[in-house]
Amino acid sequence: MASSTQPDRRKVDIGHATERRRGRRRLSRERVLAAALDVVDREGLSALSMRRVAAELDVEAMALYRYAPSKDALLDGLVEQLYTELDEDLAREEPAPLGQAPDLPEWRAELRRGACALYRISLAHPHVVPLLATRLLAVPLARRPLAVLQAHERVLALLDRAGLDAQGVVTAYRAVTAWVLGYIFSDLRAMVDNPDEPDPAFRLGLHLMPARELPRLRETAPSLAEKGGYQELTDGLDALLDRILAASAARADAPPAGGGSGRTPGP
Repeated sequence: MASSTQPDRRKVDIGHATERRRGRRRLSRERVLAAALDVVDREGLSALSMRRVAAELDVEAMALYRYAPSKDALLDGLVEQLYTELDEDLAREEPAPLGQAPDLPEWRAELRRGACALYRISLAHPHVVPLLATRLLAVPLARRPLAVLQAHERVLALLDRAGLDAQGVVTAYRAVTAWVLGYIFSDLRAMVDNPDEPDPAFRLGLHLMPARELPRLRETAPSLAEKGGYQELTDGLDALLDRILAASAARADAPPAGGGSGRTPGP
């Protein structure tokens, strides 16, 4: 079953403009972060500031510091918003975009569903996606938002049900995380040089790339500019899991270290 990769943008409730002007709605951390997400979705990360979010809520900038004491706190809050949306998406227990493969165990189908949900949410909030790299590189594990930690926990819990050994769980966690985030970054990377140019080659700026030195890249660029979609995402995930499951099974069947074939020698 084919599935569209068009983003399903979550409605951000920051209050009606009239309500904000009349001060009818009290500030809360949720409203502050929702307003920040709305600003970034419409205007990009470069537009984000305490003053800009305050203007969105029709309050003074100082009023925000109770809920987000710094711009870094706002950035972490945006990552939290994406992972909260992921949790809400998965709680609805809707099937994955490509449908449920009948021969997949539940843990593996759920990993697929989670990967597709994060991909879909990332397409809906592309300006926030860089923070999935920069903030997770900058913020220690224990200090990440709870919604982020719960997403990590969910993946580990699913891998625990896969019958992997301890090494296999760690390897699979790293591989799944790297593949899903890397795939999202690849699909959302900047490709278009001139959005007003109707000709595909000039739109991508291929004339700026030396043909003799970069023939393969020039040839492949139009295809790379297209979204890979859910199918390529899940195909790559399946390939990784197949390899990790096979390696874990091989370790389980291997004789103990230093034990030769594992057989007791004869007299």
